[in-house]
Amino acid sequence: MNTQIAKGNWNIVKGRLKQAFAELTDDDLTYVAGKEDELIGRIQKRTGKAREDIEKYFDDHVR
Repeated sequence: MNTQIAKGNWNIVKGRLKQAFAELTDDDLTYVAGKEDELIGRIQKRTGKAREDIEKYFDDHVR
C-alpha cells in the first residue's frame, strides 16, 4: 500500500473504499498516520478479504 498517496488524498481514498466495500463505515476508515496495518486489519475484519487483496486494491486504485 502506498501510504504517501493515501495520506495526501485520504478523503478521496475513503470514498473509493466505501464504494468498493459497502460494508465499511466511517469508523472503520479512520486513518491515523503510522497505523496502516491497523487500518488494513479493520478492513479485513469487516469485509473478509485477504490482506493481499486489500493492498492490491490500494496499489491499483490509489494513485
